[in-house]
Amino acid sequence: MTLGFLSRPEPRVALPGTEAWEAAVRAPRVGNGVLFGALALLTALIVGLDVLSGQDLRLVPLLVVVPAFVSVFGTISQTVGVACFVMAVTVGSRLVAGGTFWDVASSVVFTFLACLLGVGACVLRIRHATEIARLRSAAVALQRQILRPLPIPTDQITAHGTYTPIEEDHLVGGDIYEVVQSPYGTRVIIGDVQGKGLPAIGAGFAVLGAFREAAIREPSLTGVVDRLEDAVVRQNAFSAQTGETERFVTALVLGFDGDGRAQAVNCGHLPPRLVHEGVAVPVPLRRTSVPLGMAELSNEGRTAERLDLPPGATLLMFTDGVTEARDPEGHFYPLDTRLSRWARLAPRELLDALEHDLEEFSGGVRRDDVAVLALRRVPVPTGTPAPSEPVGHGATRPAEALSGR
Repeated sequence: MTLGFLSRPEPRVALPGTEAWEAAVRAPRVGNGVLFGALALLTALIVGLDVLSGQDLRLVPLLVVVPAFVSVFGTISQTVGVACFVMAVTVGSRLVAGGTFWDVASSVVFTFLACLLGVGACVLRIRHATEIARLRSAAVALQRQILRPLPIPTDQITAHGTYTPIEEDHLVGGDIYEVVQSPYGTRVIIGDVQGKGLPAIGAGFAVLGAFREAAIREPSLTGVVDRLEDAVVRQNAFSAQTGETERFVTALVLGFDGDGRAQAVNCGHLPPRLVHEGVAVPVPLRRTSVPLGMAELSNEGRTAERLDLPPGATLLMFTDGVTEARDPEGHFYPLDTRLSRWARLAPRELLDALEHDLEEFSGGVRRDDVAVLALRRVPVPTGTPAPSEPVGHGATRPAEALSGR
């Protein structure tokens, strides 16, 4: 039995390292030419108004707010440069205007402190942003290390896929997937944890750990799902003790044996799509049960329904980061319409087309993780007898085959 655990990962978009995150935080958002050009125009305007207003109304001291404004978006060096410029202009203007020693000294001290506060605010902002970037990079890197690289070949199928985590610290999601070769065939899971943030990642890891063990130990697919339910219940009990929110997990669990047939247990997850012979259709799963962690709310036990994956067909499994992607006008991504355009592509090319189209459709703005698996049966070696089928069922259409009709 070939485990296929070690496989060469397909090239994906590289995840920025910690150094790249920190460099992005410290990078200037406004060029020096634009910044100091605007500062010169503002200074000229205020000085001109100050001259016109005479001695009764002094406007030049208003420049002390400029370093604080620049500290919101500028770099430390830019903020220091602006502070020095403002210091020179305001102090010079005060010296020209004259006055007592204490008047001039108080003006100089006030300007210096205001500029110093602006620089300090910029330093604290960048330090905080750097810490957030490190945490964000660590969370995303942890997700990528726990989730195995794709493709994953097994004795029954080859699983191609793509995984794109959201990289905003408060939006980090809990999308999961796994493919395990077991003594009972290949077991596959794709799931989505309710909620965002690091607690969602923790719940996802609990499900992954339980699946990796149960997929090898449990003879039945429903037995595997029962172990996943137990894992989510235990995780929720621990979360309740620590003050965290209890969560549920939507999941689609598949099992493939050697005869080309499959079983599916759908725990509140999105139904997969079958792409075959130029047609892309939703796979109707009629026995959808409640998500993992919510079994106590249902009186019906989870059951598996049998499916067929025809030779050459691609079964597409995905999370709601695909179907709930939106364009700038707020329209949802039309997955089925798009898939019909790529129905004759190989799994890898189909995934590339989907990933590129999602990026264009959303304008590069993503609100959730995106996980997609494209499963295809391993070709049967030449000379191997095909599994017997009842008379009249040899020409079943793809959609009917996968629906079990």
